[in-house]
Order: sequence, then C-alpha cells, then structure tokens
Amino acid sequence: MKNKLSWLAGPYVLWMTLVVIVPILLVVVYAFTASGETAADIGGFTLDNFSRMGTYTVIFARSFQLALVATLVCLLIGYPLAYVMAKEGPGFQRVAMVIIMLPMWVNFLLRTYAWMAILENNGILNNFFEAIGLFDLINGLFGTDISFFPMIRTQGAVVLGMVYNYLPFMVLPIYSVIIKLDHSLVEAARDLGASSAGVFRRVTLPLSLPGVLSGVTMVFVPSVSTFAISRMMGGNNQMLLGNLIEQQFLGGAYNPHLGSAIALVMMIIVVACMWIMNRFGEGEEQAVIL
Repeated sequence: MKNKLSWLAGPYVLWMTLVVIVPILLVVVYAFTASGETAADIGGFTLDNFSRMGTYTVIFARSFQLALVATLVCLLIGYPLAYVMAKEGPGFQRVAMVIIMLPMWVNFLLRTYAWMAILENNGILNNFFEAIGLFDLINGLFGTDISFFPMIRTQGAVVLGMVYNYLPFMVLPIYSVIIKLDHSLVEAARDLGASSAGVFRRVTLPLSLPGVLSGVTMVFVPSVSTFAISRMMGGNNQMLLGNLIEQQFLGGAYNPHLGSAIALVMMIIVVACMWIMNRFGEGEEQAVIL
C-alpha cells in the first residue's frame, strides 16, 4: 500500500527541490565563484569572498549577540508563561492562547511600525513621560536638559522588536510539551519525598527540554537573520547580517558572490548551533532516564 501511494510525495519532493535545494546550491556556487567587471572574469573558483568577510566581523558579532539576548529574554519570559498556562484550567488556557496569538493576526510590518510610534523621540512613551513631569524631575535633580529618552535606533529597540515578534514561537512549543507530560511521574516524585523545586528541577524541566530546544531554535534562527526589525527599529546604526546580505543583493554595494558567502557561513553557524542544542537535549534526556 505504501508503494502504491508513494507517488503522492512527488509534488512535495519537487517543491522542496525547487524552493530549498536549488537555492542552497546556487548560494554555494556563487559563494565559491569570482565576480568581475567583464563576463570573462566571472565564474572562476575563488576563496576571496570568504577572506573579505573579515571586514564585517563587527556585524557578525552584533547579530549573534542580539539574537542570543533576544532568545534568552524570550526563554525567561516564555517558560514561566507556558508553565503557568499548562497548569491552569482549560478556560484560562484558551484566553491566554488568544492573547498570545492575537498580535500574530496583525501584519508583521504593522506591529513593528506600532513599536516605532511608541519608542520615537516624540512618540507615545516619551510624550507620556513628559506629561507626568518625569523629564522636569530628572532635570531638576541632576541638572540635565533632556526632553526625551533615546529609545529608538538602539540595540535595545532591536532586541525589543525581536522579543515582541518571536515570543509566541518560544511559548507555544514549551506549552505543547509541558501540557502532555505524564503527571504520574510528578506524583511519583512527590511520593518519594521530592519538594516542589526538586520535582521541577529533576522531572518537569528535563522532560520539557525538547520544547525549550524547539523554542530556542525557532527564536534564534529568525532573530540572527532578521533585516526588517533591525532596519526599522535600529536604523543604519544597528546593521545585522540580514541587512548586510540584503545590501549585497539589492543595495548599492551589489555583490551577490560576497552576499552568498556571508549567507553560507551564517547557515553553517546556525546549523552547528542547532546540532549542539540537539546533542545537549539528548544528554539531558539520558540523564532523566538514568
């Protein structure tokens, strides 16, 4: 029966080949070929595209740093939220799920523009601080002359945009794992004298690790490669890898060979991080079994 129905996978295989495998192969080919002013100079094997990436070390470091910070913040917020949701009743879970998913029904760019309006120098938040007299109080205490807090076009604004947009991707995997945990294991741990903290540390946390790893991956990967959030909320001062790659393909510094090399290195680093996290998860699961 399986052999008779195997042809149904044909469209899926064709689709994956066209939109995943072929683009990756093109990125690899462009990364290892030279660009030139004439057609005769293009196409030769070279490693110059990778050697030129050293000039963008700051952008690489900033991208992974902000992505790690955003992932950590999402984890610190998302895990307690997912844990509370899983422990509450069905009514609370439905309401919490709607609240979490509601922003996802709004266009990604509109959500980001809304935060720009909040964080601008003359935006909603600074106008509120001015209305309550916070700036007058600070100026009177410290002898300063500030009229707004510079919140937009900063690394903090970029991290805030990442956390706001990707937090549901952390909460939902963790929640789906915790709610399916076998409660008899928790009861057995309590019967054996484990405290609430011990049950969480020895049972709940290790068993929920697959959801944590899924959430970390789903937040870290788009965060490290984002370009819309960093461009809109960070401005030109907070360029990330996504902006750099976009610049090489669509910007004035048009060089798809260099852009492909940067994208290839970023993919390798992301895959390596995912492999390390998966190995870490396997080790934790084995520790729970033992």
